Amino acid sequence: MNARIIALCLLATPAFAQGFAGLGQQVEGFAIPQRGEALEFPRDHGPHPDYRIEWWYVTSVLRGEDGRDYGIQWTLFRSALAPEERPGWQSPQLWLAHAALTTPERHFVAEKLARGGIGQAGVTAAPFVAWIDDWTMEGRPAAGADAMSRLDLRAQGDGFGYRLRLDADGPLVPQGEQGYSVKSAAGQASWYYSQPFYRVEGELEIDGRPVAVSGQAWLDREWSSQPLAADQTGWDWFSLMFDDGARLMGFRLRDAGEGYTSATWIAADGRPEPMPPGALRVTPLRQAEVAGRDLPVEWRVELPGRGLDVTVAALNEQAWMATSVPYWEGPISISGSHAGRGYLEMTGY
Repeated sequence: MNARIIALCLLATPAFAQGFAGLGQQVEGFAIPQRGEALEFPRDHGPHPDYRIEWWYVTSVLRGEDGRDYGIQWTLFRSALAPEERPGWQSPQLWLAHAALTTPERHFVAEKLARGGIGQAGVTAAPFVAWIDDWTMEGRPAAGADAMSRLDLRAQGDGFGYRLRLDADGPLVPQGEQGYSVKSAAGQASWYYSQPFYRVEGELEIDGRPVAVSGQAWLDREWSSQPLAADQTGWDWFSLMFDDGARLMGFRLRDAGEGYTSATWIAADGRPEPMPPGALRVTPLRQAEVAGRDLPVEWRVELPGRGLDVTVAALNEQAWMATSVPYWEGPISISGSHAGRGYLEMTGY
C-alpha cells in the first residue's frame, strides 16, 4: 500500500477527520471509558487496540546555547478500523505521526503515515518504545523507575531535526477523575494521563546547523472511542509550566455557547487537583491571520481557585501544522500572576 492510499485511509477515518482531539467516532465493538476503572503501568504506556484512537504526544520548550527560544513537538497517533488486532497486512491499525520545530521566525513541520502489522510503526509498553520509520521515542530503563521516566526522542524532517534526552523529576499525573477525563456535559470521556516533569538536554538541527538546547517537556497520553458532542467544533488546549514548579493542564472544547472547560492543577510535587467544569476561564485577547484564517495567538487564562490570572502569547504566531488534518501548535510565554512557558494547541479553526 503506497503512502497516498494510506493517507486516504487515514483521512477517511472519522477520528482523524475530527482533528484527533475530537476523540473519534463511536463504532460498535470498540471499548468505551468507564468510571471506576484504574490506570495500570507499564501496561497503559502501550497501545489499546480495543479503543478507536489514541496518541503519544510530547511538547518541549527549549533554550539554545545561542540564547534563543525554541519548541518541538513529537506525536504518534493510532486509529483502528476494527476493534481487534490481526497479523500482518490484515491489521486494522493505522498510524500517523507529526514532528515540528518552532523558532521565533520559522515553523518546521513533517508528517509520516503507516499501516500497522508490518513493523513500520508501533508501540511496546515495557521496555517502552514508540516508533514510525526512523522517528523514535524510546525508554532508557532504570531499575525500579517508571518505563517512561527517561526517554530518548528523535525525529528528522525537511530542514530540521532533533535528538533529545528527557528525564522526569516528578511522577505521572492522571487527568480528570484518576485518568477518566470528561469532555462534554453529555459525558463523553477519554482515558488521559500526563508526565509534565521532564528535564531536557539535547541538540536541534536547523538547516544543517546544530544547536545545543536544554529545557522542559510534557508528555500526554490519551485514548478513547467516543465522539464529541454534536455542537462541539474544536479544541483549545494549554499545558503551562510555571517557574515555581507547579503545572496546569487546561482545555476548552468550543460549542455554540461558552464551551466546555476542564483543568487539572498540578502541585510542584506532582499532586493533581482536578478542577470542576467551568472553573477554568480562557479568553482570546488578540488574533492574527494564520494560513488564511484568524486565530487567537494571545489568551487570558484564569483559574480563580488557584489565584491564577495570566496572559499567554505565542512565540511564533505562524506555528501552523499544515498536515493532513491542519491545526495550530506552538510554544507560548506566560506572564501575570505566574511566570513560565508552555504549549498551546488549537484545532477546528
